[in-house]
Amino acid sequence: MNKKEIQNATIPDCPIRNVLSRLTDKWSLLVLYTLEQQKVMRFNDLWRNIPDISQKMLTSTLRHLENDGIIIRKVFMEVPPRVEYSLSNRGYSLMPHLDALLGWGLEHFNDIIDDRKNNSKSNQ
Repeated sequence: MNKKEIQNATIPDCPIRNVLSRLTDKWSLLVLYTLEQQKVMRFNDLWRNIPDISQKMLTSTLRHLENDGIIIRKVFMEVPPRVEYSLSNRGYSLMPHLDALLGWGLEHFNDIIDDRKNNSKSNQ
């Protein structure tokens, strides 16, 4: 990014800020990672695989990801109705970037935790 692009990223209606804020909330990355692993999942399967998310928050997260075209929601007109979620092509194109971020996090996790502990001791 050049300086102008970085400066524009600080503006509230910046496209970069808009997209990143949606993807980096507490649950979106976990939902996307879970869908990448399973390919197609029903709501209750997603809910079971992300144990500390509430039904309300999972519903909201899925709705946001669907509205952004990152996941696909497919409704089957059966009794009872069946709904399945999967990554869209846009979602699949995002996953290598998220996988790299997750890999970085795993690689540096122990050092980050150690630094947090050391810094919290020095701040006391």
